[in-house]
Amino acid sequence: MAPSTPLLTVRGSEGLYMVNGPPHFTESTVFPRESGKNCKVYTFSKDGTLFAWGNGEKVNIINVTNKGLLHSFDLPKTVCLEFSPKNTVLATWQPYTNTITNKLHLQKINDFVLSPGPQPCKVAVYVPGSKGAPSFVRLYQYPNFGGPHAALANKSFFKADKVTMLWNKKATAVLVIASTEVDKTGASYYGEQTLHYIATNGESAVVQLPKNGPIYDVVWNSSSTEFCAVYGFMPAKATIFNLKCDPVFDFGTGPRNAAYYNPHGHILVLAGFGNLRGQMEVWDVKNYKLISKPVASDSTYFAWCPDGEHILTATCAPRLRVNNGYKIWHYTGSVLHKYDVPSNGELWQVSWQPFLDGIFPAKTITYQAVPSEVPTEVPKVATAYRPPALRNKPITNSKLHEEEPPQNMKPQPGNDKPLSKTALKNQRKHEAKKAAKQEARSDKSPDLAATPAPQSTPRNTITQSTSGDPDIDKKIKNLKKKLKAIEQLKEQAATGKQLEKNQLEKIQKETALLQELEDLELGI
Repeated sequence: MAPSTPLLTVRGSEGLYMVNGPPHFTESTVFPRESGKNCKVYTFSKDGTLFAWGNGEKVNIINVTNKGLLHSFDLPKTVCLEFSPKNTVLATWQPYTNTITNKLHLQKINDFVLSPGPQPCKVAVYVPGSKGAPSFVRLYQYPNFGGPHAALANKSFFKADKVTMLWNKKATAVLVIASTEVDKTGASYYGEQTLHYIATNGESAVVQLPKNGPIYDVVWNSSSTEFCAVYGFMPAKATIFNLKCDPVFDFGTGPRNAAYYNPHGHILVLAGFGNLRGQMEVWDVKNYKLISKPVASDSTYFAWCPDGEHILTATCAPRLRVNNGYKIWHYTGSVLHKYDVPSNGELWQVSWQPFLDGIFPAKTITYQAVPSEVPTEVPKVATAYRPPALRNKPITNSKLHEEEPPQNMKPQPGNDKPLSKTALKNQRKHEAKKAAKQEARSDKSPDLAATPAPQSTPRNTITQSTSGDPDIDKKIKNLKKKLKAIEQLKEQAATGKQLEKNQLEKIQKETALLQELEDLELGI
């Protein structure tokens, strides 16, 4: 009989041991603590019933259900362990000595990824481009590797020094993050990145990301029908896309670089770890509603519990050698358990006991924080650096980046909120300046003043006008030429033509160009 909640396995300077899951968090008797620092590796079977570990002398296997030792092998140099999907084989890795059973004959394969799930197994392979030829990713079904038509799908692309390939759970499609080491435009030291979609039925597409910048994370929903991408210069955007690569929901911008769906796929965590401060946003992705915003500072590891309700965050060595420990959260933001490693110790690894799908049914989402006996910690708010000369002066509200709310929190047309005093004042000044320029132009040009001006000019309409200044007229002419080219690109896209990245970037500049044209024509 399976336990009510998964066990937590902890490996560190205090040894290897297991902890009971919520709500108890006591040390489990399933596995007697193995002290010492020689444990290098451990693993569970896919259904969580078997547990294997290496202690530097032997590799042991126990049955988690009845706590019995099943096997012990003299394999002191083992550094990797993996159970087969049916729990009948334990694979161990030392020096490589396996017999080749099948071979894919394809020149210059740089990377490959096997699909998850049951047989038949599929494989995605990546071959980098050379001498002007594009890079490509091909999908195969094992063992059908031979012949010109063996590939299930093929996607070629330029600008790729390396790729990351991500299969969905049902093994029906792969997302490919193609990366270059250097951004030739000089816009980013991350290099350039593009996102591609390839399905086993042969369909493929480029995923159009509305904001320029690096791609931090891409993750599939467990349903295999949608995926979330976190991308763009900070503050980063996050968007959910369907299998047609159309955006389904835009989460706006925020301090984030990672995304995690829970096992049931109805809760999504957007997080900012690493060089960010550990902010998390927990979203109900059925109703697109924000549940909580906890903060897990200095976290180096994140994992959903198989029950889909609890979250594990940890600070582990060697990534960070101070303040090691772990926390178990409820998705509503409450910390239910916290363990801090002694100052002279380290935490190396912590993970949940896995379970097969369906063992823990999805529960109705709650928005009220669950009670907890762990004291609430107030996260430290880091203040921006201020030069000594400004420290005794009032702080002005200035932001380097525009913040964008989620799409369901943006003001809707016809439901505009009243403007603040500052915004209203700036609007009046802008309108007064426009009126003054129009009046001055009317005084200088009586013939033009005799013709009544239209009440409003649509933003997407290019009008013919002259300012009397040759330099300004030249700028206006160049802007109109660029806007005309953008209109042509938009028409091509509407007919289904696939545009290049630089063409898409031109389209994204349309709003800014229209604003610049309007300001020049009004003499601002």
